[in-house]
Amino acid sequence: MALYEHVFLARQDLAQAQVDALAEAATKIIEDNKGKVVKTETWGLRSLAYRIAKNRKAHYVMLEIDAPAGVVAELERQTQINEDVIRYMTVKVDGLEEGPSVMMRKGQDRERGRGRRDRDDAGGNTGFGGGSE
Repeated sequence: MALYEHVFLARQDLAQAQVDALAEAATKIIEDNKGKVVKTETWGLRSLAYRIAKNRKAHYVMLEIDAPAGVVAELERQTQINEDVIRYMTVKVDGLEEGPSVMMRKGQDRERGRGRRDRDDAGGNTGFGGGSE
């Protein structure tokens, strides 16, 4: 079986319980067709780069899938029909990530107060070009 990452964006006006129900429906489609969902991550309500169908924000959800290609075709077919999903993308990957994805780690760094800027400045970097004084 092949490995996939499936990300979908749900409308901004949905409650978190409805978004979780969409993820469960996708999981059921995969499992009914002899596939397996390895991991599900909800990235939360995030701003979009541009407006999509009058939505400025969307709920992001990622599923890591181990399934045959026919399962992905059925998942995408049913996702396309659903009016609550405004965008989706499925990518075939060589291997699945261990632990949290990059999107989840980025949020954890901000919560701890250790964004990229804070780590760079810890070494005495002022952000200005180096010249001798």
